[in-house]
Amino acid sequence: MTIQSPQQMLAGRYELRELIGRGGMAEVHLGYDTRLSRIVAIKLLRSDIAGDPTFQARFRREAQSAAALNHPSIVAVYDSGEEELTQPDGSTRVVPFIVMEYVEGHTVRELLGEGEAVPIPEAVEITTGVLDALEYSHRAGIVHRDIKPGNIMLTQAGAVKVMDFGIARAVEDSAATVTQTHAVVGTAQYLSPEQARGEVVDARSDLYSTGCLLYELLTGQPPFTGDSAVAIAYQHVREIPKTPSSIAADIPDSLDRVVLKALAKNRDDRYQDAAHMRADLLAAARGLDVAAPATDTWAATAVMAPEAAAAAPSPEEESAAPSEEEEQPRRRWWLWVLVLIALIGLGTLLGLSASGFFGGGPTPTPTPTATAVAVPNVSGMSESDAQAAIEGLGLVYEKGEDVNSDTVDAGLAVSTDPGDGTSVLLGSTVTVHFSSGSAMVDVPDVTGKSQADARTAITDAGLSVGDVTTEDSADVASGAVIRTDPVAGTPVERGSTVSLVVSSGKTTVPNVVGMSQEEGQAAITAAGLNYNSSTVEETTNDESKDDQYVVTAVDPGAGSSVDTGQSVTLTITHYTYQAPATIAPTQQPTTAQSAEANDDEHNQADQ
Repeated sequence: MTIQSPQQMLAGRYELRELIGRGGMAEVHLGYDTRLSRIVAIKLLRSDIAGDPTFQARFRREAQSAAALNHPSIVAVYDSGEEELTQPDGSTRVVPFIVMEYVEGHTVRELLGEGEAVPIPEAVEITTGVLDALEYSHRAGIVHRDIKPGNIMLTQAGAVKVMDFGIARAVEDSAATVTQTHAVVGTAQYLSPEQARGEVVDARSDLYSTGCLLYELLTGQPPFTGDSAVAIAYQHVREIPKTPSSIAADIPDSLDRVVLKALAKNRDDRYQDAAHMRADLLAAARGLDVAAPATDTWAATAVMAPEAAAAAPSPEEESAAPSEEEEQPRRRWWLWVLVLIALIGLGTLLGLSASGFFGGGPTPTPTPTATAVAVPNVSGMSESDAQAAIEGLGLVYEKGEDVNSDTVDAGLAVSTDPGDGTSVLLGSTVTVHFSSGSAMVDVPDVTGKSQADARTAITDAGLSVGDVTTEDSADVASGAVIRTDPVAGTPVERGSTVSLVVSSGKTTVPNVVGMSQEEGQAAITAAGLNYNSSTVEETTNDESKDDQYVVTAVDPGAGSSVDTGQSVTLTITHYTYQAPATIAPTQQPTTAQSAEANDDEHNQADQ
């Protein structure tokens, strides 16, 4: 796809600039976000396959998977959509696009150059960054499927950035590539045995590919090489790689052990998660003991892996007539080789057809005719996208019951039945289960909302409304919610009952008797009431009350339930201090005075 001048715009905000990379499924252009004034990278689905439902589904899955990952070691996805673009012949075509973080730097493939190993500390640092990204993505349920040097960016500051999460596609890497079908995804030199056999992949498949990456960083060459993708894939299934130290003598035995454990044929023998591999790798780099077994363990156990084909017979064994027990694994070995050859041949034909090799110009890649296909991974897709991905493979879509999920947003696909990667016949029914959201939800904050709005918010959160009671409130309007039980923000199980306490529109008269006039009036106002005051004068012999105004009565009385805004009457008493009257003390007569008074009384009586 050659972008025509003048510069085309995507979604009304992204300027599409020069081509900076090309892969088997997409082209990457430099772009400019006119709204946020920043440089971005824009990935466009190649126009010749833009109409193919299978490639559309894969492209959407990349956008959805990567957009769900927010980690410093993962290239960020900012936006996605579709845009009608002008083609070189002047025609227009609707092309899906993804807007990504633009990383200034170089890939690990460029770092390795032509067989150049990197220093051990740098190899450990790069691999640790990849494992950090994988630990995060695996917790989110996303398997990369194509870890390789060309998908690892190193920024100018030396930080690791993993690209192309959630996609399965042919790539531009110079290494041999197993062309994408519905069963085999990945680059041959970094392909796990289960990918080579077309089996379902999981997080441990990414760890195998990371082991291949570490091997090449340490030695300057991948663990297996060959003249064709089939030859390399065969070695991944059957052969034990040389120890890294046999190629680079400065590599310690502990690193050999970590690498060979990551490259175990049977995924149960590998590291079971990225965190354990990273811990062992860091221990090896520091000269500490590692959990990985001795390197000679794998030579004895590799061909015994139940997932792998049986060992090829020696010349001496071939001279003897094989028993029935020996013949069965031998047939299985040849079956895998034939399957791989068929897959490569089919992928090559599809690639040539998509590129216009047979003439007639670019045409959409047809869905290969087969008796069986693999169920696609639709996790994280909307219902319409999941249905398109399934029906695009000739399968029948069916919506199943919704399930709770703590990792997938409500309305997006969680799982399929049969599971993704399962081989099923064309026309088979695939049931998709969508997320109803987390099993635990937070009680929404509906304070101040009307009952109707509160009910809507609670039911939208997956909860039900229980008892509704009323309570006086000075602050909340009549009919509005005062609080909930459980309180807002409490995590509860989906479907739980939430009770409402609603304002009655009334308030309670506070007890203000004994308060000063100012305090009483403030308390009445705070209760949502108005007041009238009447003042009476009263004297007091309590000097501390002199010239004070005190509330001595309220009507209606304290504790009464009244309409908010109603007026109450306050009786205010103004106290004036009055000192008590002073009474002079009575003098007691002396004895002489008393005798004289008595004599006077007798004399008066005699007269």
